Amino acid sequence: MKKSIVTVLVAALISGLTAYAVVKNTIPEDVKESVAAGTYDPSFRTVNLAETDYPDFTYAAESAVDAVVYIEVTVQQQRSSQQIDPFFRFFFGDEMMPQQREQKGSGSGVIIREDGYIATNNHVVQNATKISVTLNNNKVYEAKVIGTDPATDVALIKIEAEGLPTIPFADSDQLRLGEWVLAIGSPLGEQLRSTITAGIVSAKGRSMPSGDGKFKIESFIQTDAAVNPGNSGGALVNKKGELVGINTAIISTTGSFTGYSFAVPSNIVKKIVDDLIEFGSVKRAKLGITMQPITEEIAKDLKLSSLNGVYVYEVSAGSAADKAGVKKGDVLIAIDGAKISSASAVQEKVNGYHPGDTAVLTVIRDGKQKEMEVIFQGTTDATGTVAEDGSIAFYGSKLRKPSEETLSRLGLKRGVEIVSVGEGKLLEAGASEGFVICYVNDQPVSKPEDVIELAKKSRRAVYIEGVTAQGKASYFAFGKDE
Repeated sequence: MKKSIVTVLVAALISGLTAYAVVKNTIPEDVKESVAAGTYDPSFRTVNLAETDYPDFTYAAESAVDAVVYIEVTVQQQRSSQQIDPFFRFFFGDEMMPQQREQKGSGSGVIIREDGYIATNNHVVQNATKISVTLNNNKVYEAKVIGTDPATDVALIKIEAEGLPTIPFADSDQLRLGEWVLAIGSPLGEQLRSTITAGIVSAKGRSMPSGDGKFKIESFIQTDAAVNPGNSGGALVNKKGELVGINTAIISTTGSFTGYSFAVPSNIVKKIVDDLIEFGSVKRAKLGITMQPITEEIAKDLKLSSLNGVYVYEVSAGSAADKAGVKKGDVLIAIDGAKISSASAVQEKVNGYHPGDTAVLTVIRDGKQKEMEVIFQGTTDATGTVAEDGSIAFYGSKLRKPSEETLSRLGLKRGVEIVSVGEGKLLEAGASEGFVICYVNDQPVSKPEDVIELAKKSRRAVYIEGVTAQGKASYFAFGKDE
């Protein structure tokens, strides 16, 4: 019986030492000495977690949490007559009833500069008439919007304060799959302000389907850190407490976290906010190609050795890619040495450049690798540029004189037609194709040059009145760049 007990104890001792050795890789000297003396008791051995590879997020959490803020916004919503109680409408009529109502919303933000600049999501502050920012120390400030970028869902706001805590930017390109990250924000409102959750990088370069047809740049970091409504605009940080992304979206059938959350990479965020601070708008580079993934069929036809890169399906005439020598059928595999694996990776990389910047494109053509220098162009033609079809560029859109048929159909004598709406101020203001501009700042217009001239003379906002393609009187306005 004693022999059996001794055997069991020896086996347990060997197992304990083996397990410790796996963690530590070596058996400490004090353990060896106590074993030799017959005094070792593994059940009372205290293991310092710092001696193991157990993840410790205390530094990252404590150093970053003070730089994440709670944002509350007020949005004025138009009330339709159907939303008004019929009882009140009967006695007072629609004219006497309030046609607008306030709606509250909330999100999170990240302080990126000590003088009060805060990065958040565009959808957090979009259409806000009032923005309130609460710091982690409970101080409350009113904020103003410096600029927004719907294409990346990034916005920049500012509060009047100095000496604020900040989170330094990390290079999101260096993130690795499986790397630990923390999400910091205010899920589900103010009651859960400054909540910290942990997860790993599940994937990079993710894009999500969208049916609104708007231009977007998506190369999300996917994580399994718990993110819920209210986390939008909050920080995604690495174990060093550096900003690797801005939490933006979740995929869920319930409206709450189900294991999938997405963040805009910090490299994209930094470029956007730097542009907004320096220029007041985003200076986005454009390559000018239409891409598709490399399939096995394409790889076989082109005799490619791998499925890496993107297939150039089309090259826009006169674009930066066209001028650099890129051709339909090329396979783009790298930009400035950075390997390309998807269309979203191309978008993310190109988004880091400004119009006029140069880069080296690496393509495969006829089985051979070629390098060519590209000079990036802007995303839109400068206002006043005349296109081949005679239309004239105006803040990312195109204008022309409407046909007599169009004027007759809409019952107009004169006006200027918006023939296309591209990324820019008109799109952001809600303009639509086929809209005929009749007045700019209360002045009648009859040709595109009139619109451009009156907009140039405007000191602040440009107010446009006209008729939609369906014949409905409408208006929109936008602010001018300083």
